[in-house]
Amino acid sequence: MRNVICMKWGDKFGPEYVNRLYKMVEKNLTLEHRFVCFTDNSEGLLDGIEVRPLPEMELDSALPERGWRKLTVFNEKLSDLEGQALFLDLDIVIINNINSFFEEEGEFLIIKDWDFPNDIIGNSSVFRFDIGKHPNTLTHFIQNGDEVRAKHRNEQAYLSYSIHEKGVLKYWPKDWCVSFKRNCLHKFPLNYFMQAKFPKDAKIVIFHGRPTPTQALKGYFGKMGFRYVKPTKWIGKYWEE
Repeated sequence: MRNVICMKWGDKFGPEYVNRLYKMVEKNLTLEHRFVCFTDNSEGLLDGIEVRPLPEMELDSALPERGWRKLTVFNEKLSDLEGQALFLDLDIVIINNINSFFEEEGEFLIIKDWDFPNDIIGNSSVFRFDIGKHPNTLTHFIQNGDEVRAKHRNEQAYLSYSIHEKGVLKYWPKDWCVSFKRNCLHKFPLNYFMQAKFPKDAKIVIFHGRPTPTQALKGYFGKMGFRYVKPTKWIGKYWEE
């Protein structure tokens, strides 16, 4: 069984992010699948979205948000789900068919992070795994959280090394997932005069940090102007309300 899963907790993302993601998946995934959102607040979600309780994880509220809660998808039992799971972050933009994310061979697949070319770290905005196959990735973090956080800045760094130690870490083909900041946005000063490039050969555009898809769509001024983004109109075609 194919499962597309996402997570929403706290108040960083509203229900509209889940609803947009759901619409993009339904438009671009023609293989039989379930779309499941694990959340602590299901208010405002569309009827077609399967809602499941957010898996429990005790975290110190004083700690900075580093995505550690995403590790709970590696529970030995993940609600009533079975088979493969494709995890998608809420702030991605799907621009082409994504059937191949279930067809690509491999036990665990993740994006190769653009910011760490000489490291094995992956970007966990899009990753696929077999449900129930890597529970020790979660249990090790639960039992050694302080040690893990001292060694790894965030969940995706720890996850990459944990899976790498098992010998099954594999990356998606390079062109499938592109970074809006690294691959689409023109370098200064061209970013002031040219709209961000549309990556026609990609399948998913990743927005890590700023700008968010909404900011890029409307235009964004950041990093003392060096990361200025002209209103990126093509995002609106995919980033549906």
